[in-house]
Amino acid sequence: MLTYKAPLRDMKFLINDVFDFQTHYKDLDNGSNADPETVDMILQGMADFSENVLAPLYKKADAEGCHFDNGEVTTPEGFKEAYDQFIEGGWHGISYPEEYGGMNLPMSLNLIKAEMIGTANWPWSMYPGLSTGCINTLMQYGDETQKNTYLPKLIEGTWAGTMCLTEPQCGTDLGQVKSKAVPQDDGSYQLSGTKIFISSGEHDLTENIVHIVLARLPDAPEGTRGISLFIVPKFLPDAQGEIGERNGVTCGSIEHKMGISSSATCVLNFDAATAYLIGEPNKGLKAMFTFMNTARIGTGIEGLAHTELSFQNALPYAKERRSMRALSGTKDPDKAADAIIHHADVRRMLLTQKAFAEGGRSMIYHAARYADKMAQGITRGDDAEFEKWDDKLGFYTPIIKGFLTELGIEAAKHGQQIYGGHGYIKEWGMELIARDARIATLYEGTTGVQALDLLGRKVILQSRGKIIRDYTSSIMKWCGEYALDKDMRKFVWALTKLCAEWNTLTVRLMLMARKDREIISAASDDFLMYSGYVMMGYHWARMAAVAYDKLENGGTESPEFYTAKTQTAEFYFDKILPRTSGHAESMVAPSESMTAMDIDSFAFLD
Repeated sequence: MLTYKAPLRDMKFLINDVFDFQTHYKDLDNGSNADPETVDMILQGMADFSENVLAPLYKKADAEGCHFDNGEVTTPEGFKEAYDQFIEGGWHGISYPEEYGGMNLPMSLNLIKAEMIGTANWPWSMYPGLSTGCINTLMQYGDETQKNTYLPKLIEGTWAGTMCLTEPQCGTDLGQVKSKAVPQDDGSYQLSGTKIFISSGEHDLTENIVHIVLARLPDAPEGTRGISLFIVPKFLPDAQGEIGERNGVTCGSIEHKMGISSSATCVLNFDAATAYLIGEPNKGLKAMFTFMNTARIGTGIEGLAHTELSFQNALPYAKERRSMRALSGTKDPDKAADAIIHHADVRRMLLTQKAFAEGGRSMIYHAARYADKMAQGITRGDDAEFEKWDDKLGFYTPIIKGFLTELGIEAAKHGQQIYGGHGYIKEWGMELIARDARIATLYEGTTGVQALDLLGRKVILQSRGKIIRDYTSSIMKWCGEYALDKDMRKFVWALTKLCAEWNTLTVRLMLMARKDREIISAASDDFLMYSGYVMMGYHWARMAAVAYDKLENGGTESPEFYTAKTQTAEFYFDKILPRTSGHAESMVAPSESMTAMDIDSFAFLD
């Protein structure tokens, strides 16, 4: 039986001690609403809901799955009741403006909330989670009529949202989108086409579902330059803003998947559905990236969620399961064998899970502060401020999404290894985590797509390496502050060398690309993982600095917590960070070994 306990102590360590969110909130228009008492109330309330309502539903909902019948989708038993409780508590709208019914709290609190509900029950969390990107897109690009029509219901949670990009003939390459939107005399459009892999595309949790859909106008240019963005509600709003007649959008089927079976993944058919243009014609892809950046951070949280849940359930098992004696000597002499947690290899796996979970949480909470600034740009209507912070967040999103979701799979694998044979059967739930973790590396673009976005688009094309120089410069400046600190010296020295190497590798790849056009694609995955390990190392060093300060200067009632922080940081630098060496060597290897083989020579099957 899987259990979940919200790691509030670790969350508060980041919020209060490492990142000082209260000072950060003073720079936000809505920051005064997030006083310490309100933040604690939200953390505790969401922890209670996640632990006691969502977590008990996770495993049995997976066994039941979603039900499809003639275009209608029914979610597993208990999902609707949990959703109603979530909405009644006002949890859905905590980070949105009061004028649309929200609580006007910073976006970072919404992301912290998302971590808890996602770790407790990721498939359930996707239903309200998809609405977040829909809301953000309308906040940024919707006109006043669209905002007033849709935002109150979406923020209230009585209506849900989706994003509809993928079609049968195209996934990541959105230039192949074929769905068509034909203008009507009343200013609306008739949209026709088929979208696949639509999470939460149909369900019984809300009275209406608002689809954000990519499609082409009749005179649109080819490729991505000819994509527009539309609102297509399941039920058309009437004059009073309530649900009216059924629109021409139906669910053709739901997918039968490897995991997340209690999250409905739908095929949606749009048959001359009434649609409304968002933003400017043929500029829908830019607007959709607002949705996608939000979704990519959310998917990064999924990687963290699977890591945390696997760790939480592997740890007690390792303390109780007994096998053999520890090599360093008997630990439990009154027992037939020692608990497996005394074996170094089991500790390696547990510490890897712990380091990934707490390091990943720090990365996401740091990015959440950028999300606060980006959201402020949206609410102010300040495009320059929005784009400034969206660009900063844009550097983090492929790393958070690609790197942390890959680590989620590794952590889930370690959980199964710790359980041994019990990790492969359904009774204990570790195989469920392993199955569900797989999808996170595919959502919102595979790891390879994230890697190309990072290296090819953001590092090389957009900034010519400046984005890496700027980021490593900030790390080096921080390292300078601790250069003479005896406790921090080992972390500072390692990060200093890695920052120099990171810049050198970036320059080498740009130079190699002049002669070897395939090197960017060949090197991108290694570059992404290298970047992730260094970034996480920086975050572990920052957490260690705070922990050492707490231990040396007193003022804490939990020295064990801070000691565990410094010890986990040391483990990360000793056992995990050296992985960068392999990635560094691999990324600058010529691409010929990947491209030389003729495609017909991959296999000889007689």
